[in-house]
Formats: sequence, structure tokens, C-alpha cells
Amino acid sequence: MSKRYLTAESVCAGHPDKLCDIIADSILEACLRKDKASRVACEVMATKGKIIVAGEISCSEKIDIRYIVRNVLKEIGYNPLKFLIYVFVHKQSVDIATGVDTALEVRNGINEQYGSIGAGDQGTVYGYATKETGEMLPLPLVLSHRIVKRLDDCRKGKLIKGIHPDGKAQVTVEYEGDTPVRIKTIVISVQHEKNKTQEELKTDILNNVLWQCFEDVPFDDETEILINPSGRFVEGGPAADTGLTGRKIMVDTYGGLASHGGGALSGKDPTKVDRSGAYMARYIAKHIVWCGFAEKCEVSISYAIGKANPVAFSINTFGTGTVSDEVLTLATQEVFNLRPAAIIEKLRLRNIHYSDTAVYGHFNSCLFPWEDVDRYNELKAAVEKYVDREYV
Repeated sequence: MSKRYLTAESVCAGHPDKLCDIIADSILEACLRKDKASRVACEVMATKGKIIVAGEISCSEKIDIRYIVRNVLKEIGYNPLKFLIYVFVHKQSVDIATGVDTALEVRNGINEQYGSIGAGDQGTVYGYATKETGEMLPLPLVLSHRIVKRLDDCRKGKLIKGIHPDGKAQVTVEYEGDTPVRIKTIVISVQHEKNKTQEELKTDILNNVLWQCFEDVPFDDETEILINPSGRFVEGGPAADTGLTGRKIMVDTYGGLASHGGGALSGKDPTKVDRSGAYMARYIAKHIVWCGFAEKCEVSISYAIGKANPVAFSINTFGTGTVSDEVLTLATQEVFNLRPAAIIEKLRLRNIHYSDTAVYGHFNSCLFPWEDVDRYNELKAAVEKYVDREYV
């Protein structure tokens, strides 16, 4: 088999871009707690001494955005007193709201179940699943998430002293064909106090992070381990690197190892199909792999703004399917309702703790409804029906 290398990265909660994602999703959470019908498109920028919140927010009750920002800064490990907070928000455009509230189908006289809400934007979303790991995500991404979460836990629990909230990790895995065989490279960069030496940092991370993160997939003597390869990393966070919402979309999804439509997830209410559609696509892909219909699967769904029904839907099992992609496409469309209103209801998207999704990936917990495989039996029955009809 041919040898190849796949790489993915993840970032700590205090990385400037990820800080912005957490703030945006915390604002969304607050809006949905007050008003389940809130419309939120929240963008955040973090730079030295400043947090800027902008966007479109329609909520029936007042939200204290500055309080939310300060609380997130404190929880992550930054001093909120060192930041000025600027808020520039207004209500969602009437034109957009009208298209979402009354779908194109309804305006054309077609009344279908779950057809009243139109998609909040246009675009294509992708979902992916693979048998490569228990999480059904690519191994390099799973390991990168593990590292940064462990770094955050060690900092908060004081298992490692002298490190700060900003940090990131990257893992390269060697494959033979589609099978991971060894860890080629591990890269970790973490902000630290000026009096902490490189040797102290390397020892602490090896003993408190790497051994724990690679217990089930051990690195070997030839694995290249690079800790703070740029050297000194004392100045970090927004003071050193401006952060923006939606700039870590590969970290949020599949590590760049599957397709991405380009739309960010955080800071958007579930009428925005960049988010809800992406969750549904992942939900479907995971079902297909879980049921044993493919070793790996990518689902794509395309929407038009203001229209309830998707304009395109397809499945790609990359030649690993036990039945044809055509059968899977027909069966999944019968089992899973792809209209935004149906997705919101099925995945309980008005009741999600969204700040939990904003860090370590949006598919990192079995507690998220889109990570469930509760329609296993319905999908198997639908596939069997189409196979019997000789659609293969």
C-alpha cells in the first residue's frame, strides 16, 4: 500500500480566534434562553485591549453583551479589566427575516409540514464520518483536540504551572492506504511565563499531556515532537494576534480532511443553515457509517436563502459503500427531513449549550443531538427497501 501523511490542528480555548467563537456562541446562548425565536448573526473581533462585538441580533428581551464578554474572558483565563468592550449590533434585516419566516414554498402556495421556515442563507454544507476512530472523525483531528483540551485542563487544574490560555497543537499521522499506522509528528505551541524555560515546558508537556493523550495510539521513538518550535512564546492571546469569529472552520469540523462549504458555524442561530445544515449533514453521515453501509461517507446539502427544501443533496462513500451511493441518497432523503424547521426540531437546536460546541470541534461530544444515531433502524429499513427494488 502507498504511504501518505495526513495532518490536522486544533487550538486552545484561549487562542484569539477561538476566544471570539466562544464569545459569539455565549451571546447566542443568552439570546435563546430569553427568546427561543431569536435571530443571531454575531461577529467578534479581539485585539490588544479590545473586544469588538458586531452583527445582527433580534431578541425580544435585552441582553447584556458586555457582561457576557467579561464572563467569557474570566472563565478562559484572561483579565476582563484589561479589555475595553465595544458593541455594534442591530436587528436582522427585514428582508432576510421575511424570507426566513415565510418560505418560498409557502409564498408559492405550497403548504408542507416543516415547510414554513426558509433557509437563513444560501450555500453548501458538508457532513463527514469515518470508521477510523470511535468518534468517527479523522485520527489527526481527534488527537489534536485531545492535546489542546488536556493543555487547558492542566492549566486550569494547575498540573502545569507557568502556562497561559493561548496555544495550539498539530498532529501528522502516517497512513498505509486508509489505515493509520503511526504518529509521525506532534507540534505543540503554548504561551508561557517569561521565567519558564524551554526544558521545563517540554518536560511538563511530555509528562502531563502527551503520555495521557496518546495512550491508545502511542507515538514511537522516531516520532518528531516539537514543543514551542519558534522558541519563546511569552506574549500571546489578543495582545499578540488579532482574533476573529469563524477563522478556525477546519478545527471546528473535519480538520481539512473532508470538504467544507466555507461557512462558519459559531455565532449563528439555527435558521442559518451554515450551522443547522452542517449538523444535519454530519448526523446523516454518521448514521451511514454506523449502520455499516460505508467505511467513510461525505454528505452534501445545498440551500437557497428563503427556501425550505434543499436545492441539491448528494452522498459520496468514496468507493467504500456496501450499497450504491444512489440507494443511500434515496433512503436518507426518505428518513431524514432536510428542511430547516425539521432540523431545528429534530436536533433540538433552540436548546443547545452552544459555547460547548465552540471549542475542541462541533462534533466532540456524544451529548450533542447530531452525534446520536437514533434513526439506525429506520435507515436500515429504507436502504433494504431500495435494494429490493434493484436501485443498486
